Amino acid sequence: MKYFIVTVLTKGKKEEIGFYSEDKKAAASYVKLKFTGIIIKINEGQEPLEAQFKRFKTNLLKNIQKKKIKPDSLIASIRQLAVMINAGISIHDSLKEIADATDDETLKTVFSKLADDINSGHSLSAAMENFRFELGNLTIAMVQLGEKTGNLDESLYALANMQEEIRANIVKFKKAMAYPRNVMIAMAVAFTILISYVVPQFKTIFEELGADLPLPTVILLTLEHLFNNYGPFVLAGLAAAFITLRYFINNSIVFRFKWHQLLLRTILIKNIIKFSTLNRFTLVFSELVRAGIPIAEALDTTVEMIDNLPLKQKLNSVRTTVEKGGTLNSGLKDTELFENMIIQMVRAGEDSGTLDTMIQKVAEYYKMRFDAIIDGLSEAIEPIMLFIIAAMVILLALGIFLPMWSMGDAVQGR
Repeated sequence: MKYFIVTVLTKGKKEEIGFYSEDKKAAASYVKLKFTGIIIKINEGQEPLEAQFKRFKTNLLKNIQKKKIKPDSLIASIRQLAVMINAGISIHDSLKEIADATDDETLKTVFSKLADDINSGHSLSAAMENFRFELGNLTIAMVQLGEKTGNLDESLYALANMQEEIRANIVKFKKAMAYPRNVMIAMAVAFTILISYVVPQFKTIFEELGADLPLPTVILLTLEHLFNNYGPFVLAGLAAAFITLRYFINNSIVFRFKWHQLLLRTILIKNIIKFSTLNRFTLVFSELVRAGIPIAEALDTTVEMIDNLPLKQKLNSVRTTVEKGGTLNSGLKDTELFENMIIQMVRAGEDSGTLDTMIQKVAEYYKMRFDAIIDGLSEAIEPIMLFIIAAMVILLALGIFLPMWSMGDAVQGR
């Protein structure tokens, strides 16, 4: 996106309007739509510093304040919407009814705005584009499918089923993480208490000793100094770092891409992201193919719902391969994300004309792989957890006892 400054003549006065647009043509179309007057000139320019700061502040507050709809509320509302549409009630009236009945404030706001946009002539999927964060990519992709096939209620039923499956996986993941998370929180609290209240008791003794302190003791005393003198500033710094990280992830494509690459290189997390993404990709793709959508178009819709940018880039190349006349199995093979067994299954599906069924089996396979990872997550985390706990205990023990042993040697005249 580039920043353009458009000079418009309105009521005999020149007015300069600045905004971001893809190119001059798009900028001119935007001005004609939003403002009355004669366009004098359109120049590419630099956004004023004051406007940059204002936009940064607005986006930052937006990212802090905006909330996703609660999964349970979203699933229930999608099912309710499907039932009402199937019963012949208009989409506008259905959305209004759900918005009035729900207790979820975010859902109420989103569905009310969707109803207003539909009343203004927009399609449901186009209206949902403004709420991609709150609704999720999968919701928009399935609504687009329903609009293309003319079976919106069926697509919404399928969407609710997929959302329930994803919700179940999230619940399973949280349960698997509950025990190690609670243990680490307890250890962090205990370590903080020891650093804040126990280590200071030994600090005076170590200072009276006057000898060179070993490295573990220096680390402990440094941590004690930071906790007791700069604790609030450390917490404020961590909060600021988190907010800044979240801002750049949400607003910078380059930064988000690098962040997603880092996640795909992180132990344990990389497999969870990979197999959950491939499970959703194949699940939605099979639904689209079964509905009669052309493969290239189905790939285009499916890839749009993928959140991880490096994986999205690789899977997007599959669509390019298919559009150039290549086979689906060759495109999947080029991504290097799929095992040879999966490639053979897709090839068999293409040759026999049962691609949708075969892709559904592939989706079931990736669901099985994802479930296996989640089921073994606690066992996989335990060695890491034990290592961290051992490191904390050793640091405390060596930091406190090494100087005391030195004192004992000094008293004995060694």
